[in-house]
Amino acid sequence: MKKLVTSVLCGLVTLNVLAQTVPGRPKLVVGIVVDQMRTDYIEYLQSYFGERGFRKLMKDGVYMRDVDFKVSDLDAAGATAMLYTGAYPSQTGVPSSLVYDSETKKLTPALADSKTLGNFTNDSYSPERLRLSTISDELAIDGGGLSQIYAFSPDPQQAMIMAGHAGTGALWINNTSGNWATTTWYKPMPAQVSSRNYSFSLANRIDTMQWRPSVSLDRMPGIPKQKTIPFKHTFPKSDKNVFIRFAGTPLANREVTDVAIECLKGLNMGTVGSGIDMLNLGYTVAPYKYGKDGDYRAELTDSYIRLDKELGRLFEAIDKYVGAGNTMVWLSSTGYYDDAVIDDRKYRIPGGEFSMKRAQSLINSYLSARHGNAGYVEAFKDGHIYLDHKIIEDKNLDLNEVVADARAFLTKMSGVADAYTLNDILSPSTPFEERLRLGVDPKRGGDIIVTFNPGWTVVDDLEYPAISKPVRETAVLTPAFIMAPAVEPQVISTPVDATVLAPTVAGILRIRSPNGALAKPLLLKK
Repeated sequence: MKKLVTSVLCGLVTLNVLAQTVPGRPKLVVGIVVDQMRTDYIEYLQSYFGERGFRKLMKDGVYMRDVDFKVSDLDAAGATAMLYTGAYPSQTGVPSSLVYDSETKKLTPALADSKTLGNFTNDSYSPERLRLSTISDELAIDGGGLSQIYAFSPDPQQAMIMAGHAGTGALWINNTSGNWATTTWYKPMPAQVSSRNYSFSLANRIDTMQWRPSVSLDRMPGIPKQKTIPFKHTFPKSDKNVFIRFAGTPLANREVTDVAIECLKGLNMGTVGSGIDMLNLGYTVAPYKYGKDGDYRAELTDSYIRLDKELGRLFEAIDKYVGAGNTMVWLSSTGYYDDAVIDDRKYRIPGGEFSMKRAQSLINSYLSARHGNAGYVEAFKDGHIYLDHKIIEDKNLDLNEVVADARAFLTKMSGVADAYTLNDILSPSTPFEERLRLGVDPKRGGDIIVTFNPGWTVVDDLEYPAISKPVRETAVLTPAFIMAPAVEPQVISTPVDATVLAPTVAGILRIRSPNGALAKPLLLKK
């Protein structure tokens, strides 16, 4: 009997110890997506960072040095959808920021929705076309709809993806007025933000703002002597694209941090109720392509140094208003890097111009010669060729035969690296075709997907004004961090699939993974 009592007492003591050592769930989770962030820049600029930004993440968090998104032609919207759903672009409904609309035969925003109304904007968006649940959605469900879930980003679609279907609010910087804007899909705009629009509007400040180097350029690593002359970017109101240019600068990152801190404090996020609140932020360190000479190394370096300061300000506010012990932070790059510029011809880099208008005309002429006169190409958009299925059906032609003929003709064109049919991609036989499969939405993809040779410039002269896009393949290491009280600091140098992040974050929060996330969470030291 004594042995039984002793065993029971020992068991109770063990359970009590375990209960004391298992940490509770955080009160606030902060999700941060930084467009085009690179691992190498973070590592070689460490000596220029403060103690509370990137260094804090590297010292106190899980540092993943190589997050692999495994797909081609990413952009901020497509990558953010991957991060928040744990699924590839072929499944999310947001393969990229622009998708083909078969009714208008134009590229339209992936989350455009005429059924909703804008607040401080004429644009209409909603997350309805985002096909899967997100971390934010699962957190809202876990909290019975009582959690505060906000997202702030210069880009409307990124903000909407981060807030999810069930979030409280998604807010972005309107690119025509500079106001913070939202949509009627979500709850009314917080008073802190609407008040800022009236009393401290970006439109009233924009032409007084300048972007200059925050440190002396001759101290910066990797910047040649000819680039050490301090740059200066201004934002005149007379420029109709002034807010678009502003959104690509560190000054926009500062604006996002300012609004986030105001709401963190004013809405008492992470300090009331029993649920977990969520604050989502979109930043950028993308190459600034509005400079005069096309060399943006100085601006890029300064962007990282300034972002480090913004992270420091954000983390200091979190410590003050919520407490680091009550907060989980996860931060990820968007997994791609677009540094393509049109090189001066004096360098004699092999290449040329690929005219989409000319290509479409030649394909139509070729197919007409083989199958009878008709306009077979419905549209040529973003490397995707859409054939007119109705014309092909009316002429009693075999669609697969017409597609094969068009593909064979395309591959012989100068500047074309290769062309793939949608069937090729859906049944991949090579690693590159698998990358395409993961990145192409079969419901919105073209009949033929064209890839181009690096060094060439693809000119979309089917639109006015024509848009030129230089082709360059740039593979870089892109990082992610997770910092939570329950997780030990560690460095992971082996590749980590980007789709693992969502279930890993969900596991730490002890909520369900998003409904389309198939990957298992990372096994982290705790």
